Amino acid sequence: MNVSRRSLLGLAALVLAVTTASEWWTRRAEAQLGQQVAALAQAGDIRMLASETCAICVVARRWMSEHQVPFAECTIERDSACKAEFDALRAAGTPVMVVRGKAQLGFNPERLRAALQNKA
Repeated sequence: MNVSRRSLLGLAALVLAVTTASEWWTRRAEAQLGQQVAALAQAGDIRMLASETCAICVVARRWMSEHQVPFAECTIERDSACKAEFDALRAAGTPVMVVRGKAQLGFNPERLRAALQNKA
């Protein structure tokens, strides 16, 4: 099969354009979700029960800070009240997002939005 150099360059340009558009769309959707969660959340609505070795806690903290979502955080290794709450919830791990008094295991911005909209 004889594929011309021009055809390969055209295919490469198409792949690059599709990849760039996809990344833009994903970033745009994430920014909109962040804005929605920030608009719905009031101080005291979201509390994260975290642990010192939790990589997802780092992701959650970074995401909420980046999108200016108000939240409080406690660490189960350093705060006995936090540890007692974590134990009472019988959570399988961290983070536990407590949204308006209801616990969610893990971090999912879409679930946060739904909980803040009273849909979860």
